[in-house]
Amino acid sequence: MEALVRLGVALGIFLLMVSWEYFSPRRDLSLSRQQRWPVNIGLALLNMLIVRVTVGGIAYLSAIHALDNQWGLLNFTELPQWFAVLVTLLVLDVVIYFQHRIAHIWQPLWRLHQVHHTDIDFDVTTAVRFHPLEIIFSLFIKVGVVYALGANPLAVIAFEIILNGAATFNHSNINLPLKLDKVLRWFVVTPDMHRIHHSCLREERDSNYGFSISLWDRIFASYTAKPQQPQEKMLLGLRAYRKAEQVSFWQSLLLPFKALK
Repeated sequence: MEALVRLGVALGIFLLMVSWEYFSPRRDLSLSRQQRWPVNIGLALLNMLIVRVTVGGIAYLSAIHALDNQWGLLNFTELPQWFAVLVTLLVLDVVIYFQHRIAHIWQPLWRLHQVHHTDIDFDVTTAVRFHPLEIIFSLFIKVGVVYALGANPLAVIAFEIILNGAATFNHSNINLPLKLDKVLRWFVVTPDMHRIHHSCLREERDSNYGFSISLWDRIFASYTAKPQQPQEKMLLGLRAYRKAEQVSFWQSLLLPFKALK
């Protein structure tokens, strides 16, 4: 049931963003959807399949297991459920922020994470462009946090829904009014804010790591407000991978095992 709820919400937000992109795009795409979407969506489907037949629902099941055995910080004392939910959401989000930041510093993780950055365009499907090994790694990081924290099970489901929805939103190529973007990015990560993270420029790519809450980038001094080039013109992706054949489905799966460029 938990998986169906997550999937339903994710598909709804995806379809909304796709429609918005179609009718009001922020940027012109360098490659056609026919060239990019089979790769991005193909990786997403492969990841869903792998997770489903291996560790599907492990974060939620771990939260239930921790609760049943009274493991983790939040289970040591009687706390209001709203407080346990809030703490769980915030802790999981900041952990994802630091995991993302470390993935840009530590070479073994960057080998996996670079697959996400080899997309030379930026639209709603970029949000699901991840190597399967990075997805598995991220799941086990969440499990470790869930057990250590004694994460609230309902909050774990809510976090997955929020994370998926936020990533879909902030990777979308939607033409959000600039005044609205300026207000929203004090609270959440907007597409214009996260697009900077996908810049070809190293100093811009190594900033704006947040996926949902924008606060972490401001607190931990990794926030970049504006790119050097206009949003409509800035070069995206990795300079070493600018051709469609370099970032095909199979090349993306093999990329972590090749020499870094």
